[in-house]
Amino acid sequence: MNPIFADIPTTVFEVMSQLARETGAINLGQGFPDDPGPADVRQKAAEAVVSGWNQYPPMMGLPELRQAVSTHYARFQGLKLDPDQEVMITSGATEAIAGALFALIEPGDEVVLFQPMYDAYLPLVRRAGGVPRFVTLKPPHWRFDEADLAAVFSARTKVVLFNNPLNPSASVFPREDLELLGRFCERFGATVVSDEVWEHVIFDGARHVSVLAVDSLRERAVKIGSAGKIFSLTGWKVGFVAAAPALLKVLAKAHQFLTFTTPPNLQAAVAYGLAKDDDYFIGMRADLERARDLFAAGLAGAGFEVLPSAATYFINIDLAPAGITDDVAFCRKLVTEHGVAAIPVSAFYAQTPVTSVVRFCFAKKNETLNGALERLAQVFSRAA
Repeated sequence: MNPIFADIPTTVFEVMSQLARETGAINLGQGFPDDPGPADVRQKAAEAVVSGWNQYPPMMGLPELRQAVSTHYARFQGLKLDPDQEVMITSGATEAIAGALFALIEPGDEVVLFQPMYDAYLPLVRRAGGVPRFVTLKPPHWRFDEADLAAVFSARTKVVLFNNPLNPSASVFPREDLELLGRFCERFGATVVSDEVWEHVIFDGARHVSVLAVDSLRERAVKIGSAGKIFSLTGWKVGFVAAAPALLKVLAKAHQFLTFTTPPNLQAAVAYGLAKDDDYFIGMRADLERARDLFAAGLAGAGFEVLPSAATYFINIDLAPAGITDDVAFCRKLVTEHGVAAIPVSAFYAQTPVTSVVRFCFAKKNETLNGALERLAQVFSRAA
């Protein structure tokens, strides 16, 4: 067995979800919404599977979806993308990330990673033969500076794996951080693989800035998006890849030997969805903001130190002010004694973790969130 995968322990997500099932706890650990997704988009997928083409679609994706991705990003992010040479469709963003790493990394190449990080990143980097170099981000702002980058970039740096907005911190890197990263990538000849799946799930009137909107990164960055996050259809696994032609040509070769294609009915439905009126995207964010605000207020009222949530489905608490520095033990106690499942953020670090931050998913119905808040209100009062 390959030790990279054979030796990976059961993830904390499965551990907490299993405990939630066993105890009947409210599960705010896994990151998927209660909302079933827009009915008209789902209807388009149903119609396409009954009356549309169900054999192999083009390897690069349906032309109508590649055009829709190009038009969508021009509309919302001001990007100019050639749908024929700069856009590819994959079976989810994780496949896109894996394919990009396999295409760009040779054994021994160094890869810069920002932790906390999505749990798939490190195994994929190692399987591609990459040598990880970590930038450690800390609450409450989760930012990096020039000294952080200088400590990890070298002549062997080949790829930077970036996530903006950042899961699990629920933070957004501003343009100035992207420009700083761009200067380092230019200096060292590195390529950025940018996981931007949360680009539409961003709050408080902010607008997403893609790596492709930064001049120094336009020709040396891979932008990855996800229909699952845009439409709250996490099971659909339809990803978007955008990059300059020279990069995309190589990325396509990796995609060809991973999944090759993505279900055509889902592609057709996503193409329809990306052209929806602004009201959908505004309303989706507004609904999530209301859920975030409800849950944040309840957490604060229960005595927790609530960290800012600028994007994603998640909100974090910092237990350090309460003198708690073992987030794993706290989460186990929370699910077994108080009936709420959450995720310890230390699980998203490979080394020197922050051990006082806990993540909750708030993309749930109000009754679910209120039920969880009733239980969470007992945590400190019972301890007292």
